[in-house]
Amino acid sequence: MGISIRAYARHRGVTDTSVHKAIRSGRINALSDGTIDADQADAQWERNTSAPNIGTQRPVVKVKVPDVDGSERSGTGNTGALAGTGATGSANVGGSGGTSLLQARTVNEVVKAQTNKVRLARLKGELVDRPQAIAHVFKLARSERDAWLNWPARISAQMAAKLEVDAHTMHVSLESAVREHLQELGNLSPRVD
Repeated sequence: MGISIRAYARHRGVTDTSVHKAIRSGRINALSDGTIDADQADAQWERNTSAPNIGTQRPVVKVKVPDVDGSERSGTGNTGALAGTGATGSANVGGSGGTSLLQARTVNEVVKAQTNKVRLARLKGELVDRPQAIAHVFKLARSERDAWLNWPARISAQMAAKLEVDAHTMHVSLESAVREHLQELGNLSPRVD
């Protein structure tokens, strides 16, 4: 009785899928009970597995890949492997795919171009400071709301005299209508991109 396929995979330092493939292809033989004789399988593995052809192995190259904030992080990549870049412009590094030197340079150039575009827009005065703009819009909206809330008190007596109705009733009616209108306006949610 031998060891399990999983145990043999750990023994060889490979995945159990690799061991299954080796059994199916006839490179190694399993015992009748489905287990593997490790010594016999090791000899068969070495004898029946050809070495990779020269030139198919790619050297590992260390590259610097910029993050969105401009800082760089190190990673290793297989120069022959292709990996995609994310929407942020950073490449997949150190994962299952790796990054080629050309891709890392491309990502770096894209980030440089984006940074230069932002700097140029800032110099031209085309950029707006987002927190400052949001604070300014909030201040404007609050002052407009306060003006509307004060309007019934200022105008209700004059309107009541012109319409010959009770001034207090006019004030309450106008204030109620203005508050309803402001409530409707408050339910609108502006999108700030």
